[in-house]
Amino acid sequence: MKITVLGIGMMGLPMARRLVVAGYEVHVWNRTPEKAKAVEGAHVHTSAADAARHADLVIALLADGEAVLSTLTDGGVAKAMRPGTLWVDMSSIRPAQAQAHAELLAQQNVRALDAPVSGGTVGAEQGSLAIMVGGEPADFERAAPVLAHLGRATWVGPSGSGQLAKLANQMIVGITIGAVAEALLLCQQGGADMARVRQAISGGFADSRILQLHGQRMIDQDFAPRARMTVQLKDMRNALATAQALGFSAPITTLFESLYASAAANGLADADHSALMLELQRRQTSPADQHRQL
Repeated sequence: MKITVLGIGMMGLPMARRLVVAGYEVHVWNRTPEKAKAVEGAHVHTSAADAARHADLVIALLADGEAVLSTLTDGGVAKAMRPGTLWVDMSSIRPAQAQAHAELLAQQNVRALDAPVSGGTVGAEQGSLAIMVGGEPADFERAAPVLAHLGRATWVGPSGSGQLAKLANQMIVGITIGAVAEALLLCQQGGADMARVRQAISGGFADSRILQLHGQRMIDQDFAPRARMTVQLKDMRNALATAQALGFSAPITTLFESLYASAAANGLADADHSALMLELQRRQTSPADQHRQL
């Protein structure tokens, strides 16, 4: 099977490398060609259309829905893919965009799945990503052997459902990061040791991967980007846009969208999303400040 990977970034690079190691003939393209050259053993192309032209399965890992549509249309990928090619969009975009792209590709007799992932760069490197897939069950079965090299894939429903599941994931991640950060800051403000608080509540009902991984980053003040603040903000906004289209009220996500937006505006746009802690910390005032305000 010939596989094309469009988008060799923080996630695309380790995923493409895993497919090369698995023995597939891998073709790659990236807007910045030098990044594509980092996939040893892959065929590097200077245009997305050329990379997709002879593929049996094309994986997209692009910035957003607009970038995906531009690559399909302006980049010539939709017309370059042969009838019967399977398009697997692993970007995080809006469900409505995934559905529109699938309809566009159907006109070219190209099958489509939306298959966003969760697990970050560590999951991409280890092949342990959670992969949420929307589309036709038969297309999922066809893609499953490839996706198995990247993580655990689960079919969740028709076109757009994978993106809905990813929005649910990102809502839970973004909100839980805020809960962990606020709780640890409260403990610190009261004189407790944040590291020991995290240790004390581990294994209880409040335990989670967010507490373990992001909580440790907060304690270490290690905000090097694994998942950028701007990406988390994009996902929260996509969730709200989807909620509005469905007539669904999402007050908690609305609150956290404003917090991530404020963090990005206050110099944390390129930091890890766990740096929301710094935004919450910035909002605190000392007892002296509070007295002066009175």
